[in-house]
Amino acid sequence: MATPYRPNSPRPKPNKSAPPRGNFRKEDKGPKRNDRIRATEVRVISPKGDMLGVMQTARAIELARELGVDLIEIAATAVPPVCKLMEYGKYLYEEAKKHKHQKATTKVKEVKLRPRIDVHDLMIKVRRAENFLYHGHKVKLLLQYRYRELEHPEIGVDTITRAINELSHISTRDNEPKRSGRAIVVGLTPVQQNKRKLVHNEMPGDEDGEDDSSVDNGENDAE
Repeated sequence: MATPYRPNSPRPKPNKSAPPRGNFRKEDKGPKRNDRIRATEVRVISPKGDMLGVMQTARAIELARELGVDLIEIAATAVPPVCKLMEYGKYLYEEAKKHKHQKATTKVKEVKLRPRIDVHDLMIKVRRAENFLYHGHKVKLLLQYRYRELEHPEIGVDTITRAINELSHISTRDNEPKRSGRAIVVGLTPVQQNKRKLVHNEMPGDEDGEDDSSVDNGENDAE
């Protein structure tokens, strides 16, 4: 029979051999650096921004140590990954400053689609939208029907749904796609900066590239 606990009796001593509870190492959410980089070779950028070319990761880490800086992976999805030689603390400071600036200057970029757009042209639009999202801009997908295309609205729904799915790795929907006259509109917001990755583009493009807001694609809407 177990001995009942008495308030004045000494508490049992903790078992020091037992593993600590709740003492887990917090995951570093920053970019990979130095020995954490898993690729066997990387494309290296100097502290001044010059391209040093592709080299073995071990050699790049050795070079970083010689210069007294870190090797930081800045484009993990590139082949090979792109890394920059610079102090990690300075990198975090510059990224935070850039994020603050981007937040203050966030724009809504418009990308226009057509219901019967072919796959090649659709992916061009997707790559453009992905680049805008990667740089922190919101994107408005605008699918415009011609009058005769309104007879089969499901074609347009399928097209804009595919575009949304192709961008789901880097964005979240602000709302469900909704009809507005002869158009379907949906807004996309980029995910957090440390979660953004390029899938359809090998490297980031121009941050301030023009969108489709002033482009009519030479098509006659009245058809």
